[in-house]
Amino acid sequence: MARFVYAFFLMLVITFVIQDVYGGGEGSLRPEQCAGACDYRCSKTQYHKACITYCNICCEKCLCVPSGTYGHKEECPCYDHWKTKRGTPKCP
Repeated sequence: MARFVYAFFLMLVITFVIQDVYGGGEGSLRPEQCAGACDYRCSKTQYHKACITYCNICCEKCLCVPSGTYGHKEECPCYDHWKTKRGTPKCP
């Protein structure tokens, strides 16, 4: 019985670690979380105001912001594939 409890607890911990590391999938945020996620996403750019504006627009539509300050757009397909009229990425 103790082994079962230990194995269950270990699987539970691993699940939370995986969600924390690989979190950010499409629909993983609530609308009120977009501002904080975009603040971090745009924290290292020199075009902070534009980045924040477009990041929030994208987050409100996709409910997702990729992890980190650059790249990792594959985590959020909606965010990644949304393009401008010119065909360039809309989301930072």
